Amino acid sequence: MTQTIVARSRAPRKVVQGVPMPSWPMRVFKGLVLLVFCAVVIIPFVGVISTSVAPNKQINESGGLVLFPDSVNFGAYESLFAGGVVTQALFISIFVTVVGTLLSLTVSCLLAYALSRPGFAAGRPILLVVLFSMLFSPGIIPTYLVVKGAGLLDSIWALIVPTMVSAFNVIVLRAFFMNLPNEITESARIDGAGELKTFVHIVLPLSKAVLSVIGLFYAVAYWNAFFSALLYLNDSKLWPLQLVLRTYVINDTQLGSAELGTELLPPQASIQMAILVVSIVPILIIYPFLQRHFAKGVLTGAVKG
Repeated sequence: MTQTIVARSRAPRKVVQGVPMPSWPMRVFKGLVLLVFCAVVIIPFVGVISTSVAPNKQINESGGLVLFPDSVNFGAYESLFAGGVVTQALFISIFVTVVGTLLSLTVSCLLAYALSRPGFAAGRPILLVVLFSMLFSPGIIPTYLVVKGAGLLDSIWALIVPTMVSAFNVIVLRAFFMNLPNEITESARIDGAGELKTFVHIVLPLSKAVLSVIGLFYAVAYWNAFFSALLYLNDSKLWPLQLVLRTYVINDTQLGSAELGTELLPPQASIQMAILVVSIVPILIIYPFLQRHFAKGVLTGAVKG
């Protein structure tokens, strides 16, 4: 009798779309855990931005890291964009990212579309080569010798050509193209369209989601790459922003007037945090515009294939 009364006194659990919701203490606990994890991620980022705009006196008094600046000072950013090494590296990174992403998307899409066509005779051997390159890396020394033999040392194209095609991205694109309805391409051939016209005017407009995702993959890889520049570039005038970040922030090399192009130097901590912000913000700006395509593009290209 007592168990029946207790069972009746309990409030029924709320059900959303057929799934019972957890009790309010559990929801509060999960919310607190999520809040802690968000704070762990956000607080360092806030500290980087705050230090980059904090006044010089507060940075010196706090030992190099400020979480809540007393006032806003953009002296570090003015020094970075005064025409020195950071400004030059930023333009190089933008060029490499934009041109490299466009070239990589073009080559990867053409290769993936060819491999997805059932009538392509050499499709299977080429696909095996692509899979082999994904499983076995050639190594640093052979790659360096190939780049040197191609005459790309101390060239900005050494940052693009060696990593132009990603086997993983080609496989995802191929799977997506294979799952497009055959009736669409067949109707285009009946109307007299060739393979290239079908690909450009029919297949690509239907592939915006996966192209956005693969383009984001390539753009992030090009923007964050520094190892290729470290291997193939001896001229510091060709350094991308990430190599400047590694040299002057991670290795804690001092940035002077010669590197920044200005006589007024903010504290090194402020300059280093400003370089971090400049290297992070472009990807943070681009990502929200492509986020809605992310899950659809990856799942459609990978799961169904």
